[in-house]
Amino acid sequence: KGVYHINLVDEVTQGEYVGCVEGISEYFLLPLLQELLESFPFHVIEFHSDNGSEYINHQVARMLNKMRIDQTKSRSRHSEDNALAEGKNGAIVRKYMGYTHIPKRHAGRINCFYCQHLNPYLNHHRFCGFATDYIDERGKVKKKYEIYMTPMQKLLSLPECEQYLKDGVTRETIMMETKRMTHFEAARKVFVERQKLFREI
Repeated sequence: KGVYHINLVDEVTQGEYVGCVEGISEYFLLPLLQELLESFPFHVIEFHSDNGSEYINHQVARMLNKMRIDQTKSRSRHSEDNALAEGKNGAIVRKYMGYTHIPKRHAGRINCFYCQHLNPYLNHHRFCGFATDYIDERGKVKKKYEIYMTPMQKLLSLPECEQYLKDGVTRETIMMETKRMTHFEAARKVFVERQKLFREI
């Protein structure tokens, strides 16, 4: 088997942090999970995963307890329980990394690309669609995608968003990070770094 891509997505803001490991045993997965969870600028209160043994075990439970994060899991054979993450796997991970087998020894390089280039781009510069619910004359709820924002714009648009932010993170620091480059410059940088990564691996 090749590398494993780990994708964490927030269901409210669609904030997304992707990582890469060479195996899904606790040895590789626990440090990466902790790093990705700590990357979110706000407090994570619940961790919802599929019911694979790599996530449902005593070590992960102990780590989440230390971070005061509750854990829930998807039902077997119900991929719609994790629909947002599954959609992002296709729209983000597969778009940037493709479906080709990548040997395990390149996991470190890919993880550096994710942390240094892709994750900042996804959260500060890539626009996501946010659904608005409308009730039709028959009482059915219809979703329309009329609002498009980056995950950080969505976070800052929440009422009293400061109460959710971690210590040391402010509205100003988030805006400063976003304004470091334009959306186009950030997308171009990710493209260039991805090309460089693929030449190396």
